[in-house]
Formats: sequence, structure tokens, C-alpha cells
Amino acid sequence: MLIAEVLRTKGTFVATVAPDRSVTDVLGKLAEHRVGALVVSTDGAHIEGIVSERDVVRHLQRVGARLLDEPVRTIMTAEVRTCSPGDKVDDLMVVMTEHRIRHVPVVDGDALVGIVSIGDVVKSRIGDLEGERNELVAYITRGG
Repeated sequence: MLIAEVLRTKGTFVATVAPDRSVTDVLGKLAEHRVGALVVSTDGAHIEGIVSERDVVRHLQRVGARLLDEPVRTIMTAEVRTCSPGDKVDDLMVVMTEHRIRHVPVVDGDALVGIVSIGDVVKSRIGDLEGERNELVAYITRGG
């Protein structure tokens, strides 16, 4: 299965936040959109970074409550791994596992066109396995 198929199922909405917004704003957007990460982008189309719940928690533990007033650029990950709609879900699953990342923005050329989470990847893989199982059961019940 390709990433494009995952996006067709889940949609292409990507929650973003500008790099100069506060960490408090990040928390509000994470809660509002019920997501675990935001793409950091000034224009909503080009990726400047990514920030997750984990980033907030790790920095909050280290810095304390004053972090909430800091700009998101101080805690975001600037080197963002991305994928394209034509990439295979299984290949992305390997990258996400090896690099211990949970959210990967999807880009087509330079444009942000979606985001895939580890949950999306697992859901896709479960769907594939259920399809294969159903085909095997049908094959066996037909008698080969």
C-alpha cells in the first residue's frame, strides 16, 4: 500500500503552528485538533520543523514553567524526516521504527500535502493483513 492511499482514507489536513508562536499555543492546538504533533510552518505549505507532545514534556521537565512562554522554534525538531505520496507504507514503517518517530509529514515536491502517524501506519498494515487473511480463508473454503 502507498502513502497516497492512507491519505485518501484519513484525509490531508495537517495541523500547523508558526515558529514564533508560544509553547502554550502549541498545547492549545494539539488539544484543539486532538493530534500528537504539529508541523511548524510559517505559511502552512513549507516545513520548518515539527513539534510533538513529547518535545513539550521533555523540555518542560528540563526548563520548567517558563518554557510555556518560549517560541516553538526553541523546542521543535528542525531536521524533519518526510515521505512522499508514492512511498510504500511498509518502507515508512521501517523508517519510523528505526528512528523512533511517530509523525512524518508527507510532501509532494516542496508542498506539504499530509501527515502520517504511526497509528495510521499500523491501521493500514492491519487492514492489509485482514485482507490477506480473508483471501486465504476464501481460497481454503473453495478447496484450492
